[in-house]
Amino acid sequence: MRMLFCRAAVVVCVFLSLITGGVSWAADSSNQSDVDQRLDASAKALTEVMSDPGNAIPEGVLRMAKCIAVVPSMMQVAVAIGANHGKGMVTCRTPYGWSGPVPMSITGGSWGAQIGGETIDLIMIVTNDQEMQRLLSSKVKFGTEASVAAGPVSRYAGVDADAKMNAEVLTYSKSRGAFAGTNLNGAALSQDEDDTRVLYGGDASFADILSGKIRVPPASQGFLSAVEKYAGQVRNPR
Repeated sequence: MRMLFCRAAVVVCVFLSLITGGVSWAADSSNQSDVDQRLDASAKALTEVMSDPGNAIPEGVLRMAKCIAVVPSMMQVAVAIGANHGKGMVTCRTPYGWSGPVPMSITGGSWGAQIGGETIDLIMIVTNDQEMQRLLSSKVKFGTEASVAAGPVSRYAGVDADAKMNAEVLTYSKSRGAFAGTNLNGAALSQDEDDTRVLYGGDASFADILSGKIRVPPASQGFLSAVEKYAGQVRNPR
């Protein structure tokens, strides 16, 4: 058993080394096309999740969301120890409507009895102001700084929604037609500063963008339109 655990740790460490190395390489080669594709993929992921009425995110969950993060095609691998990596977009409600999106990444691992690997579309719903403020600080570690739970879907929303609403972040994931939560304990969300510079034409912080202090870039209109369609609140020009 000890040998199996050690081998599992090696597999996951190699996975994390490869993907973080890939992140560094990708950051150096970031361009507008890459960011545009990620915005389009994020909009598509949200639309596909909401296309199945029986398994879609309940309207009540989306309407009370403080922030919404979408990570299309996030990689997960697990051999006793789990690891996640993905890049996506996050936006928050402001007095002017939904903020401009911030490119972000999720990387990290979790412990527990698990095995396998897959690619999923991940959606995270920030449910309260406290967690929204923590998100504005640009880095959140799930499971320690933020409580996470698989969110209720439409079919079961009336049964277990109340219990799950106590979590600060609700997660939804779609893979191979299945729709369920994913284990993010031990993973961290952080700003992708290189892609942020590409999207906004210069340095901009999580806090300034997500609080609505920076004008929404034209390239993000499609993604924000998808968020507005399901979560409400049309953007109001200042």
